[in-house]
Amino acid sequence: MSLVSLVAEKIADDVRKVANTPRELAVEARYAVGAYRRGELSAVQIGRTAGATGFAVLVVALLLFPIYWIAMSAISGTGGSVYAAGGFSFFPENPSLQPFVWVLGDLIVPGLTISVNVPFSDLALVFDTPEIAFLDASDYGVDNPSNFKQYFVNSVIVSVPTLVLAMCVIVPAAYALSRREFIMRRKVLFGYVLFTQVGGGLGIASLIALYAMFVQVGLNNNRLALAAYYAATAVPFNTWLLKTYMDGIPVSYEEAALVDGAPPWRVVTEIILPLSAAGLATVTIFTFLTGWMEFVVAQTMLSADKFTLPVGLFALIDEYSIPWARFSAFALTFASPVMLVYLFAQRYIEGGLSFSGMEG
Repeated sequence: MSLVSLVAEKIADDVRKVANTPRELAVEARYAVGAYRRGELSAVQIGRTAGATGFAVLVVALLLFPIYWIAMSAISGTGGSVYAAGGFSFFPENPSLQPFVWVLGDLIVPGLTISVNVPFSDLALVFDTPEIAFLDASDYGVDNPSNFKQYFVNSVIVSVPTLVLAMCVIVPAAYALSRREFIMRRKVLFGYVLFTQVGGGLGIASLIALYAMFVQVGLNNNRLALAAYYAATAVPFNTWLLKTYMDGIPVSYEEAALVDGAPPWRVVTEIILPLSAAGLATVTIFTFLTGWMEFVVAQTMLSADKFTLPVGLFALIDEYSIPWARFSAFALTFASPVMLVYLFAQRYIEGGLSFSGMEG
């Protein structure tokens, strides 16, 4: 089964679970009512369950309230729900999706002319592909859309190399620290623990020195150099996390494969890595977010034409005012991919953070 079909199946399972949730709740409610009438459940037990469910719903509502607030600010048109004279409004009077159109801008695939020469002749076949317009911002009164697409491309250029560079170090380092004995292994482990706690803080504290060093070597406006820096900062914590997960995989699996004649590289690629899927998914997401979400160093190192999404979001703040509707729409659009990835990968993240529970 390919990775795409596996992800599609997981998404379909999640959609089916969400769709079946109201029906399951109704079945459980009918069962509880029936059990109460038969005398199998007391009113106190039902009330306790209902109270716990209501408390859980309240906690979830409180956690989601900031997202709701930002969404209402975005569709309020002028962001009036944040600074309105009448205070916060739960439902904007004149909701509009124009701020989101301003963020996305034109989504148009331009038409192309493709020419193919016919062999052994002077003839040529010319094909004109039609222009495909998914979204024309001018149709919605938006003449100067944001630079979201440019910031998005810059973020991808920074985040993907960050992920590739970091994983090239994290995976072999985690396996070596988990399975191999070598000189100064414990000291290396202590060093990793040290950097997991103070690495980020050191990066901020040494920001001026880091900037001076990048300027000296001519890399102060280089996105790949920034990706290398992010990868270096992501290695300690994620290596420790993956190493801890690999510790939970029984050594007997490797020993059985070696007895069957499998070379070491097949033991790693066909046993260790597949059994570490949850840990790898967790580390992959954390490492990608390191390059996707970081703001301070990117703001310092990059010029305006190479801003990433967090810096582009901050650039919306004017000297005298903040366009709250556009700011909120930009923030929601920026965070949506991350929220969707986390939503569909949460089962792996939970498994990865549990440091494995595999039995030998």
